[in-house]
Amino acid sequence: MKQLEFKDFYRASRDACLRAVLASVGDRQLAEDLVAEAFTRAWTAWPKVSRHPAPRAWIVRTALNTRVSWWRRRRREVTLGGVPDVAASTVGDLGLDPALLAVLRQLPQRQREVIAYRVFLDLDTLATAKVLGIAPGTVTAHLSRAVATLRGHLVTVDKPEVGQ
Repeated sequence: MKQLEFKDFYRASRDACLRAVLASVGDRQLAEDLVAEAFTRAWTAWPKVSRHPAPRAWIVRTALNTRVSWWRRRRREVTLGGVPDVAASTVGDLGLDPALLAVLRQLPQRQREVIAYRVFLDLDTLATAKVLGIAPGTVTAHLSRAVATLRGHLVTVDKPEVGQ
């Protein structure tokens, strides 16, 4: 496969990676910082990253791993509270519905990660499993549970009135 130039890869992938990380972490500013850090790391290792079978997945995984590293370093310094609400204006330009993002933030971390890879990056089950280091069946189970939860919160069914 022809190696992509980093600049072209960045332009084509930044928004998709940002949406995937945002879906996982729920905070726009944090997602932007994590994606910027991941792209910086990709730039320094571009010959390796460009040969990766799913470079966008590499970016997202690196961003999410960076979040864990940052959290471990700062967990004693910062009192952990709830995730701040994300204003509609901060996610609208990414094509994310604020209601969807709010429900995504309520999902367990692994379900958010599976949604990020399967839905936002459009990876198949095997690629998602490989990136996350879990079995394909586990990916399917997490995706099924996440979709059921999202459907329960976001889909409303009009019930016919009794007697009509």
